[in-house]
Amino acid sequence: MNMEVLNFNVGVLGHVDSGKTSLSKALSTVASTACFDKNPQSKERGITLDLGFSSFTVDIEETKKKELTGYSRVQYTLVDCPGHASLIRTIIGGAQIIDLMMLVVDITKGMQTQTAECLIIGEITCTKMIVVLNKLDMISPEKQAAAVDKMKKRMWKTLETTKFASCPIVAVAAKPGGPEAPDVEGIAISDLISTLMNSTYLPSRSEKGPFIFAVDHCFSIRGQGTVMTGTALSGQVCVNDTVEIPSLGLSKKVKSIQMFRKPVEKIKQGDRAGVCVTQFDPTLLERGLVCSLGALVTVEAVIIGIHKIAYFKSSITTKSKFHITLGHETVMGRVSVFGILEDNCKDTEQKLSVLINNMHISGEEFDFSKEYIYLDEVMGPGKKSGNDDLKEPEVKLSQQYALLELERPVTCSPHSLVIGSRLDADVHTSSCRLAFHGKILVAMSDVKYKETILPNVKVFKVKTREGQVERATDRYSVIAKNLFKKETNLSAFANLKVVLSSGEKGVIEGGFGQSGKVKIRIPEGLSDEVYQRYSGSSKKKGKSKEEEPSAEVKEPIKISLNFKRYVYDLKKNMVQNG
Repeated sequence: MNMEVLNFNVGVLGHVDSGKTSLSKALSTVASTACFDKNPQSKERGITLDLGFSSFTVDIEETKKKELTGYSRVQYTLVDCPGHASLIRTIIGGAQIIDLMMLVVDITKGMQTQTAECLIIGEITCTKMIVVLNKLDMISPEKQAAAVDKMKKRMWKTLETTKFASCPIVAVAAKPGGPEAPDVEGIAISDLISTLMNSTYLPSRSEKGPFIFAVDHCFSIRGQGTVMTGTALSGQVCVNDTVEIPSLGLSKKVKSIQMFRKPVEKIKQGDRAGVCVTQFDPTLLERGLVCSLGALVTVEAVIIGIHKIAYFKSSITTKSKFHITLGHETVMGRVSVFGILEDNCKDTEQKLSVLINNMHISGEEFDFSKEYIYLDEVMGPGKKSGNDDLKEPEVKLSQQYALLELERPVTCSPHSLVIGSRLDADVHTSSCRLAFHGKILVAMSDVKYKETILPNVKVFKVKTREGQVERATDRYSVIAKNLFKKETNLSAFANLKVVLSSGEKGVIEGGFGQSGKVKIRIPEGLSDEVYQRYSGSSKKKGKSKEEEPSAEVKEPIKISLNFKRYVYDLKKNMVQNG
């Protein structure tokens, strides 16, 4: 008989005081060292301040055995995430390791602000969800059926535009009578376990690739060593393998591995385990990432494909700062937005082979051969790009990206999920603080990335300057005014092409005088009309007033200069097409 156990990670998320920890206790039979509010402050305040881990194991039902081939039991690892608004960064860290989310809702209150934020995190990080309507015992028995029916309809209405439309909803009472009441069996917990089983699937997991392990707790055992408990995010590790702790610059040999107190020889992606190493001070690593040698990078900046969260009402503007969560850390970072126009997608130019040390490009490749347009902000319908010559109210972009420059280096996977948020906003506000998300496409670990890597990212601004013809010195030269300011370095604009509103094309030769005027060569020559008008010889003897051009049509002839400037070009060169 095959006794293979499937580990299935279930995130327990919801608003503070919705009863998440009580629900985890009601379900769990095995508690880890990091569970049920181990933090002394948690006990004092009665709320979860850190991720808690616990588990329970059930036999796979007959109806699910075919779908879960190769397994006879499921171990549900519950990741109890804090619900308090100020701890959203901890929730984000926990959500990245889950296969399914249980969204816990107080049936007497319904959706609250942090409930909505947890729902958004679930949409980003997992594919399945169960809504648990908790505290059913707070409603009198004769009114329970009607209250449950009403709340289910409200929840399904809220979820109809999300990926979780029509998800299962179960009403329970995890701790009848409240936290201080004597321990009694919860109401409808078996219904919830049955619903969990029906929603269980085989997650896409692989033993291939580098081993990355998200550590959530670290402690020592006398005579054994130091145990790091956590979840395998990718790859596999075996007893006697060497693992790296990148944030500390240390490598350690794996002495033993346990999965909920049972010794095992190896663990793979998706497994929850304790990994024991020797001669390591547990106080150095409370939370972080451990990996096979060289699997993680310490990044100074990253490029992501950026996706704005619909519920975030403010703009995501270039040069603005956000809290950037990647791996298990949250740091401040500056955002620079750019995009690729739809016709640029058809670019047939051969891809550049950019081989730069300290740069890691993810499987979803960032194309260094393409040109990207600078954006003032993440664009939606009706947004303008901020480029001078793009006058259309809506520019069609096939994809938008963001350069995130971090205030301090962060160790993470080269393909890590990134979430941007405004955690400094009032925790009591009703508005969503989660702003955007994306996966890392390029991870830059070189401290000199602005010199070594960014110049290869061809983000351009389109610039337009306009002036007027002041006079013609001969048929092939004009003097232009108002095209540049007096203090402009005119030599930088030499040999750039211009167009006259009368149709002639010209080339800037250089400055003329000290007031910002320039001399422009007209290779094909000026038309007779323009030359006569600006050469001082327009009035010929014998011309009648009727033959002279009327004052109404003598508008100044404009001179237009259009060019591109690449944002990250160290030389600040100007480029013209054609």
